[in-house]
Amino acid sequence: MKSIPQVQKYMTTTPYAINAESTIQEAQEMMKKHGIRHLPVRDGEKYGVVSDRDIKYAMSLSGFDVKSAKVRDICEETPYITKPDASISAVSAELAERRVGSALIMDNQHLVGIYTTTDACRALSDLCENRLDSHKEIKNTKES
Repeated sequence: MKSIPQVQKYMTTTPYAINAESTIQEAQEMMKKHGIRHLPVRDGEKYGVVSDRDIKYAMSLSGFDVKSAKVRDICEETPYITKPDASISAVSAELAERRVGSALIMDNQHLVGIYTTTDACRALSDLCENRLDSHKEIKNTKES
């Protein structure tokens, strides 16, 4: 039986990131430009994360100015952080448990990737296809 792949196989490497002092509008523009829904937020040595949903919620609040409000005002300051060698099974389960859409992947206190629900779906698809291929191989071997 094959082992469960590590998150580094499916994560987005060298993710875009934004400074905590940047405006929410700048974050929104960066996300739109790169077609992403989760953006790591750098605050000195620490990281947070902001999602497109966080931005939409902030925009729905009356009196909230996305042109002047800072990303730090709306970002998740305690994001789920894990290592590149964590299994996709463990990371995906933790995303579901926490009801969040991304995990920041850190190695020696450096951001090396981001693993999102989109990456988890890609991994699930690959695993299902591999299992089906393995099942076909076993079936063909038995029929020979």
